[in-house]
Amino acid sequence: MKIDIAIIGGGAAGLAAALSAHDEKINILVIEREKTLGGILNQCIHNGFGLQVFKEELTGPEYATRFTESFLEKKIDFLLDTTVVDIKKEKDFKITVSSTEKGIFNIEAKAVIISSGCYERTRGAIQIPGERPKGIMPAGSAQRYLNMDGYLVGKRIFILGSGDIGLIMARRMTLEGAKVLGVAELMPYSNGLTRNIVQCLHDFDIPLYLSHTVTDIKGHETLEQITIQAVDQSFKPIPGTEKVFDVDTLLLSVGLIPDVSLFDSLQMKKSPITKSAIVDQHYEASVEGLFICGNALHVHDLVDWVSKESEKAGLCAKEFILNKDQKKKDLQAVIVGDNIRYVVPQLIDFNHLNKPLELSFRVSRKIEQGVFKVFQNNQLIKTKKAKYIAPAEMEMLTIDPKDLLDNSPITLMLEEVLS
Repeated sequence: MKIDIAIIGGGAAGLAAALSAHDEKINILVIEREKTLGGILNQCIHNGFGLQVFKEELTGPEYATRFTESFLEKKIDFLLDTTVVDIKKEKDFKITVSSTEKGIFNIEAKAVIISSGCYERTRGAIQIPGERPKGIMPAGSAQRYLNMDGYLVGKRIFILGSGDIGLIMARRMTLEGAKVLGVAELMPYSNGLTRNIVQCLHDFDIPLYLSHTVTDIKGHETLEQITIQAVDQSFKPIPGTEKVFDVDTLLLSVGLIPDVSLFDSLQMKKSPITKSAIVDQHYEASVEGLFICGNALHVHDLVDWVSKESEKAGLCAKEFILNKDQKKKDLQAVIVGDNIRYVVPQLIDFNHLNKPLELSFRVSRKIEQGVFKVFQNNQLIKTKKAKYIAPAEMEMLTIDPKDLLDNSPITLMLEEVLS
């Protein structure tokens, strides 16, 4: 099978990229490992989706249906229940896939868009001490069991980590009759959106223990008891602060990691912070013709931002295919300054900078009021005021190419404004 663009992942990112890349001159194939399109949206039955894209509040499945219906109307080719097992780059990309219907076969593509989403950190990744009973799982897995399989994983629940999936599951489990005894967060602030703190914890009187972590787990075959402790500024447990809870389930909401390890064979340059590819403003990685978008590139807090980013990646992949006379790149860095954790894109291609440069980034700490500043050659070229800035919420800033002084690196930083 030979195609122009292979899109790996048929969730919000992959569908949005496919729709924007669609062109009668281009052959597109979406490869999805699940039996249906839509990705993780299918298990997110709560509302809060679509306010930016559709200007109305939708559930996850409703949001996915909007994109799926548009996708099917375009009659873009797709494969379901098909997993990518290997990918190589020669002149073109050679993708090896495994399908329950067709077995193992190869696909050749001139360009690839990775929209494979992300996965949750597990107990092994965070090394919680104690015994190894059943009843400990990522919050997203519990969400899938409940919302798609109709299976409630426990009756007495504790949640470690205040990520949005964990917060949403605190509310969901409570509504299904389980008792959620609390949420512990290692940091001195929540890692979830403010609206989820209010709607999922405060509205149900579920306590949030900031600067706490689980320090012991007990259970013979199934989970019976956990211990949490307060931590100091070095994240070390403080003696005498132990709190013991009798539980049968511990849900982990301790971070997401872009699902791109399969593509390490392509030797793309990666960021140690995002754990994914370093890209330019066209979402193209260091491997020519390889584009990455959505949660496979960096973890977003809203699916609307995933869709909008992926639409841009699809347009750039289409341009890559249609514009055969590619000009040489002039890549310069977007440098992370004070109070900025990471920024995407990490590179600017000045030879192809004909549209506003859109930066997506997260800060490294909570700040009540501040000013984002962009410098080039030690000169201030852009500012943006902001309030209630937190690591849990992605920030955005747009730079007009006319504001750039020359083809040199730029630096993004956040300056705190004290009242």
